[in-house]
Amino acid sequence: MQNSPVDYVLTGGDYDFLLRDLCQALAQHPDHSPFPIPHSLPSGIWYRDREEIKSTGPFQLYPDLVQSPFIDRELTKWELYAYRNGNYRLTPGTYIMSGRDCWWGKCSFCSWTTLYPKFRVRTVENVLDEIGEIIERYPVREIMDDTGTFPRGDWLRNFCRGAIERGFHRKVGFDCNFRFGAASAEDYRQMKEAGFRFLLFGLESGNQETLDRLNKNLRVETIIESCRLARKAGLYPHITIMFGYPWEDYSQALNTYRLGRYLLKKGYAYTMQATVVVPYPGTPLYRECRENSWLLTSDWADFDMKAPVMKTPFPEKELMKLVRGMYSIAYNPLFLARKIISIRDWSDIRFFLRAGKKVWGHIHDFK
Repeated sequence: MQNSPVDYVLTGGDYDFLLRDLCQALAQHPDHSPFPIPHSLPSGIWYRDREEIKSTGPFQLYPDLVQSPFIDRELTKWELYAYRNGNYRLTPGTYIMSGRDCWWGKCSFCSWTTLYPKFRVRTVENVLDEIGEIIERYPVREIMDDTGTFPRGDWLRNFCRGAIERGFHRKVGFDCNFRFGAASAEDYRQMKEAGFRFLLFGLESGNQETLDRLNKNLRVETIIESCRLARKAGLYPHITIMFGYPWEDYSQALNTYRLGRYLLKKGYAYTMQATVVVPYPGTPLYRECRENSWLLTSDWADFDMKAPVMKTPFPEKELMKLVRGMYSIAYNPLFLARKIISIRDWSDIRFFLRAGKKVWGHIHDFK
């Protein structure tokens, strides 16, 4: 606020509810003054009071997400995001969010857990109603639920049953962010029956020491088994891999590289993306970086996952080779053979063409 002319800054949490409450507070002032009295503003807003910059206090989370109206997709120009997403097999696609944000919520590198420290989820019926509205009003063929981690247990099973009962599984495909070890073989089978296709798993490291240090509550063996079970059920696991931890030497980073390529060559993982670890402000990892003087820069423009911003025990050149090497598996004969065998129709061919273009772009990004 010292470097820009904005009157208000929303600092976190439920931005949609917070923006609504700000608008309502402004509407209560007939003179439309940009400086409403502080008690009329909700917590979580910084504002200008004449020449002073003030805060209404830390943001608060809103307990009932069902109060949030469904997205006005025409207002938000949903078509702009409906075709170029490399993860959609069928287009056009769109997004929903069943919850905010992750029911585990303890990973030390994740910034979402600082914005949403308590996991909240909409009711199954509410989410199914939104999907029904999407199917009725838009020519959508695939829906990605972008909750940090899709709900598990009874919520997941009730959702699958509800999607089948309403016939959604015959009209759209579902994608979601998921967590290793969150589902049984039967859960995966039911997800497949309900229309799920793409499951995005976070594979942050192939080293148990690092997984423990990141507070993942996860075993390396569980990573392999979850991918195997999901793929056996007919789902398509997508793994996201990170390199560049300050405490991992080259041999440890190589373990992650080998695990990722093993999963892809075996066909347990279907697709992947690889990036450089970024310690986002507010996270435990960022605090650890400050305490240990690991940061190479404080320029936020560099925090884009394309180059390391933390010191590593081995040269940056070798680190970037590992990232590029993950994408180069697209040219591995065994990997290519599995993709060719998996082709069922023109949608698969179009998907592979889009994905191939993305892979080439990522290899170029990390040069």
